[in-house]
Amino acid sequence: MVKKKTIADFKHAEKVGTFSFFVGIALAVIAGLPGEVPTATAVMAPLILTVFGLIVGFLNINDDEVKPFLIATIALLVVMRGGIEELPIIGLYLVNIVRYISLFVSSAALVVALKLIHDIAKKR
Repeated sequence: MVKKKTIADFKHAEKVGTFSFFVGIALAVIAGLPGEVPTATAVMAPLILTVFGLIVGFLNINDDEVKPFLIATIALLVVMRGGIEELPIIGLYLVNIVRYISLFVSSAALVVALKLIHDIAKKR
């Protein structure tokens, strides 16, 4: 049986996925740093993080990594909602950084979860 080609099979998929991951994390940290944020950054950062997250979801997460990735995403979202702002001194700074990282990872998790649901539905 011939294996069906996916988007992750193209020649530079691994490099593009890795680059997207590092750029997404770096942008999330930079956008979440304290200080006055220009309006363009506040508007564009979530959009760019979503696009990079979608790329990571398509290209970086293979079948063996689906469950650990989704569990880690859930853990990150719990941390974001778990009162991190209450940490002395650094809590308020971490809130925005974790919020942007969560946005980035959530869009990747959306792709991974949809692929998993599709795979489950195909087996039936």
